[in-house]
Amino acid sequence: MNEQLLDLSGLKCPLPILRTKKALAQMKGGVLKVLATDPGAPGDFAAFCRQTGHVLRESSVENGVFVLVVQHKDGV
Repeated sequence: MNEQLLDLSGLKCPLPILRTKKALAQMKGGVLKVLATDPGAPGDFAAFCRQTGHVLRESSVENGVFVLVVQHKDGV
């Protein structure tokens, strides 16, 4: 399975979602692992995935950084 990493640390809403949307549009299936520090990121990513059909596989925190693993809807 194709997995890409997108480090969006330091960016504030709405940039993490916008950059994630752009990255997913360039992918054909696979998984996107996003690193973010915006406190609203977990909720924003959950809503984004519900609205777009992508799947939020993981939402966790490691050393103050949110780790959000999004599976592309074409790979579900």
